Amino acid sequence: MQLPREFGRPAFWLPLLTYVLYQFNARVGHWPLPPLLTAYLSDLLAMPVILTLALVVQRRWVQRNAAFVLPDSWLLGAWLYVALWFEVALPLLSAQHVADPLDAVAYGLGTLFFRWQLNRPS
Repeated sequence: MQLPREFGRPAFWLPLLTYVLYQFNARVGHWPLPPLLTAYLSDLLAMPVILTLALVVQRRWVQRNAAFVLPDSWLLGAWLYVALWFEVALPLLSAQHVADPLDAVAYGLGTLFFRWQLNRPS
């Protein structure tokens, strides 16, 4: 079985590998990083990975069309869903979660990165 072409793009691997290395450092390495990175890097990298996975599912199993791209309205909906869930709902439901409006900005920047670099016909 061959991996989908979307997974071969450097614009997908860069956020994914950066996230894996960041998590490795947080759990094992403990090398000091700038506070801006520790606060927002995961949020910035999440949307390109999530949306690429959604694009692969849509192309392979729903639309069955390799040229399909996620419409801007879907991208906006995905950004709103993630931002509202993680920055509004979870902080209201659990004291372990803290709302940070700049996280929503990071999700938005990640969504724009996906739109410009990854949301293209394969």
